[in-house]
Amino acid sequence: MAGGGDSTAMREVVQTRFVDATPAELERVLSPSTVLEAEGTFAVVATADTDEGQRVTARGGGMEAVFEFEDRADGLHYRQVGEQGPFEAMETTLTYVARDHGSDVTVRSSVGLGLPLASLTDRIAAWKRRGELDRLLDGLADSVA
Repeated sequence: MAGGGDSTAMREVVQTRFVDATPAELERVLSPSTVLEAEGTFAVVATADTDEGQRVTARGGGMEAVFEFEDRADGLHYRQVGEQGPFEAMETTLTYVARDHGSDVTVRSSVGLGLPLASLTDRIAAWKRRGELDRLLDGLADSVA
């Protein structure tokens, strides 16, 4: 994590939505690129396979950030790494569970800016992150519709 962020000070955002696609269908469309681009803040410029998963470099809003993605049996886990990017620390887990011929998709993200007045600045970061997660879920639902 950039700057050795204190995870106890991070804000958590959780969004859940029913998507009309089975877990197998979701697994086929989920990738680091589709996730980051659906969030709407970054465009992927490079990807590299690592022993842990995929490392993705993305640009947007006048900045560049690197994210590490790890495949999980029921989704993806990713985090911002390095000194660049909007957050001092950001980790996100996207999971899906079969329900009613579709899936409940949950995205849980913890963010921290590492700035003074963390109670205020991290609340704003969480608000922005909630919007990104909403766009991600909307994009995921649209991609399987």
